[in-house]
Amino acid sequence: ARTLVASAPVMLARQAAVAHTVFSADLRRPVEVGADQEQALVTWLSRRLGANVRAPKLAPLGYDLIGGRLLPGQSGPVAQFMYQDAAGQRLTLYVSHDQVQNHETGFRFAQEGRVNVFYWIDGQFGYALSGSLARPELSRIASSVYEQLAPVVATPAPAPAAPN
Repeated sequence: ARTLVASAPVMLARQAAVAHTVFSADLRRPVEVGADQEQALVTWLSRRLGANVRAPKLAPLGYDLIGGRLLPGQSGPVAQFMYQDAAGQRLTLYVSHDQVQNHETGFRFAQEGRVNVFYWIDGQFGYALSGSLARPELSRIASSVYEQLAPVVATPAPAPAAPN
């Protein structure tokens, strides 16, 4: 069991790379639900994963959301969001909610054939950003995704002023 838990983040990266390879090459049907139905996509994937998921905004980095799909993961469903730039280059974000036993939080890098993957665990979520981009460019985009998906820590409201 210890080996399986230790290798779970590596499996996350490998599954993400395989899913990227399979679906990003499909020109006719790369996603189940298109970006024109983004809210319905996010609601559906959140319900299926049992946790709120979001599609990061990558348009400022040159990548527009084209949609997403539901996929099988190690122990339950996972979400995949797909993005594309003006030249047709695609990126996928693989989101897993079954990372309960993992405590690794740092960015990791993996390569599966021509697909580079930056992956990380954040609480119960595992994320993997995959693409055939150079490592520095993919790292820059992964940092943006991480910043957008990091939990927002609520700042306490200021204490009311004492009556005079």
